[in-house]
Amino acid sequence: MFSREKQREIDRKLKILNEVAKHGNVSFVCRYYGISRVAFYKWKKLYKLRGEGGLINSKPCPQNVKIRVCAEIEEKIIHLRKNFNFGPINISWYLDRYFGLKVSQNGVRGVLLRHGLNVLPKSTNKRSQKPFKRYEKDIPGHHVQVDVKFLFFQNEYNRRIKKFQYTAIDDATRIRALKVYDRHTQENAIDFINYVVEKFPFRIKTIRTDNGHEFKIKFDLHVKDLGMEHVYIKPATPRLNGKVERSHLTDKLEFYQLFDYKDDVDLESKLKEWENYYNLYRPHGGLKGKTPYEALKNKVYLMNFV
Repeated sequence: MFSREKQREIDRKLKILNEVAKHGNVSFVCRYYGISRVAFYKWKKLYKLRGEGGLINSKPCPQNVKIRVCAEIEEKIIHLRKNFNFGPINISWYLDRYFGLKVSQNGVRGVLLRHGLNVLPKSTNKRSQKPFKRYEKDIPGHHVQVDVKFLFFQNEYNRRIKKFQYTAIDDATRIRALKVYDRHTQENAIDFINYVVEKFPFRIKTIRTDNGHEFKIKFDLHVKDLGMEHVYIKPATPRLNGKVERSHLTDKLEFYQLFDYKDDVDLESKLKEWENYYNLYRPHGGLKGKTPYEALKNKVYLMNFV
């Protein structure tokens, strides 16, 4: 006897097999039930070899406990997923870097799948409809992308609170500077760019922004007075500032989604902690598991070597 869930699975597949036997049109039946022809022929073969038992989906994770990761490592993987929203490759890098544990990306994915954690909450991983060429500068400070992330919170009285996170990211190293403001103005943009110049450990050549009102004439003149170039991306092309845009998604998934905002919380202090963690400790996918400051160290070494 099979469990109720497995019996439902068997009955569904038997119904599809019988429909094909009755009508003789595999393509039509597969389209109607939303399955592929490959899946149908696989079920047909398994049913012929094993009977109804062949129609039960095999487990996605190995049944042999010896080839699974140990319980202690599973606990670390689950902790990183739940507390930091890391994906499989970031978890694999993190385990190697901070615990000296070698677990493959597929091994991590198997643990997440087994515990029902394979899908991130409110995941917004979407592929662009039109492929475009990615670029990356080799010299730190050659291009620094700047943008503003709008933040919306609700306090304990369900009153909506709006704040603005100003973000700068270096194209070559992914080092970031973050600061939060209550207003969205050119004066705050100017204050932020002063913070960026002070924060970044290298000279900045070019600041790249969109055409927002906060980056207009006052900001433009101030950037040039500081000895830097200021360039605008083309309208309706946020991909040209793609690194700062993507970093905002990381903020959403790994910081704000886990951050319970209240009026008495010092958001600026929390954001400062996140900025330091991002720059110094977080393995970065675009840097093959290195942190931004490790990438800076490597690039400076290569520049000196050349």
